[in-house]
Amino acid sequence: MMKMRLAVWVSVLSLGSAVQAKSFDEVVAFCEDCHGKGGVSQESDIPTIAGFSTFAISDILFAYQDESRSAISSEFRNGDKTRPETNMNEISNELSEEQIEQLAKHFASKKFVPSKQPFDPDLAKNGAKIHKVQCTKCHEDGGTSRDDDVGLLAGQWTPYLRTALKNFRNDKRETEPKMLKLVKKLDGGEIESLLNYWASQQ
Repeated sequence: MMKMRLAVWVSVLSLGSAVQAKSFDEVVAFCEDCHGKGGVSQESDIPTIAGFSTFAISDILFAYQDESRSAISSEFRNGDKTRPETNMNEISNELSEEQIEQLAKHFASKKFVPSKQPFDPDLAKNGAKIHKVQCTKCHEDGGTSRDDDVGLLAGQWTPYLRTALKNFRNDKRETEPKMLKLVKKLDGGEIESLLNYWASQQ
């Protein structure tokens, strides 16, 4: 594992896509180049992270760091767009434990802003019922609660959530066994209903 991390570190530095900022404000700005000002994403394939609990954000970053959670490479959406593509595994490997905790507290202090996006009212109504039965145990209050420490679903970008669920079902993204079993039991219609329900909470 140590050799793998060293290899990733060297690779990232050679590409020039790593977090090379010297101050905390610069590290925050680096994050915002994809996740948007204050962690409110304007890109439908990138999640809003503002308002997540401190634990949820730090847990996600540590998961990327030890590569128990894989990431998709992407180009920068703001700032210097000529920088090479990067991903959260590479970025998190450059962060110290202290920086991760600081970033978690920073973005947790920001207000979550629901994404304005289309949804089907009928599917959303059905999705509300499915969420209540299948998802409430971990994602309370319709997916709006940050106290459950697993991120926010309500108002999150639909394309991002759809990709996340697809990766769960295809074993490309790890999660708790109970959740994985539940996600795999949902059929396509149920997933679309859930996505429309979460999108309806604007």
